[in-house]
Amino acid sequence: MVLTDSNILVRSIYPQDPQHVTAVGALSALRRRNETLCIAPQNLIELWVVATRPRADNGLGMDIATVSREISELRELFFVLPYTSGVVQEWQRIVTTQAVSGKQTHDAHLVAMMQVHSVASILTFNGKHFKRYPGITVLNPEEISKIPF
Repeated sequence: MVLTDSNILVRSIYPQDPQHVTAVGALSALRRRNETLCIAPQNLIELWVVATRPRADNGLGMDIATVSREISELRELFFVLPYTSGVVQEWQRIVTTQAVSGKQTHDAHLVAMMQVHSVASILTFNGKHFKRYPGITVLNPEEISKIPF
């Protein structure tokens, strides 16, 4: 399984984004390799935040109905990892042992989801945020999107 980061999801639903083609290409390449693409509930929440935020505030400025449809489609296209009590325990262990603070706490939460559900890889434009975690393989969308058919 490969966890799909929120930055991939945002770019995949917004054709005007300069990295849209790369995001969609990477997802397509992984599907051709028969990878199971998954997302965490957190990814959907983060997508909602960015998509509904006004463009003037670095968002996509999409209306609620459109974003709701997009999220429904994503829930059909991706396996949604279930949130369990073990995730909270793993998250606390990670942030404590890795001394994680601030905004990086969100990434640590995704890593906890991955570890609880035995997901070893993440597709993300922010690979440097995940390199500190042992056992996590970061997949670069620029490289993955170039995999031939």
